[in-house]
Amino acid sequence: MYSPSDFPPFAVTVDLVVLTVRSDALCALLVRRGEAPYRGRWALPGGFVQVDESVDAAAVRELAEETGVSGLHLEQLGTYGEPRRDPRMRVVSVAYLALAPDLPVPVAGTDAAAASWVPVSEVGALAFDHARILADGVERARAKLEYTPLGTAFCSAEFTVAELRRVYEIVWGVSLDPRNFHRKVTGVEGLLVPTGGSTSRDGGRPAALYRRGDAVVLYPPLVRASGA
Repeated sequence: MYSPSDFPPFAVTVDLVVLTVRSDALCALLVRRGEAPYRGRWALPGGFVQVDESVDAAAVRELAEETGVSGLHLEQLGTYGEPRRDPRMRVVSVAYLALAPDLPVPVAGTDAAAASWVPVSEVGALAFDHARILADGVERARAKLEYTPLGTAFCSAEFTVAELRRVYEIVWGVSLDPRNFHRKVTGVEGLLVPTGGSTSRDGGRPAALYRRGDAVVLYPPLVRASGA
């Protein structure tokens, strides 16, 4: 039989991958650590789960305390528990993901020295194993655009297919063939609803305007592929 004394103490933390599209780039919300370990290094927002709170509540609290960002829908991304991922003690972290438009400029708080939106393509070395967690979050976000209408949330109320395609190109990090993309998105039932209007804001010939339909799941999905 095992007893509690047979196990070393360990802690539970939460880490948050928060992504948005800003200045034509997929950006991650990062904080600069103000305390050891990794003082001065960029990291994902997060912290220790308190004794009297759930991991979900801790994620919401830490995000607000460290960055001033609140009101996001957070979904669990994964659990990270390599024995030496934190030099202080054995720490298991529950990671969360949020991908949303129109997110505010973050304001550093608690033990964060700074908070900023950083283009994913420009993120350097991160504290702990946060580079792995961020990579997993980006991949999950990219997959969500394959099978949900999330991409339309980054467009205005009425948008062109070219504007929607640009969202997919930014998040997926690829260039997409305009004709193939147009054929695919207009072929997904419930994704786009024609408004009957058009615009020339994309340049060139007037382009049809659409609004988001009532689809919750995309069928067929928009599978990623180079030149799709």
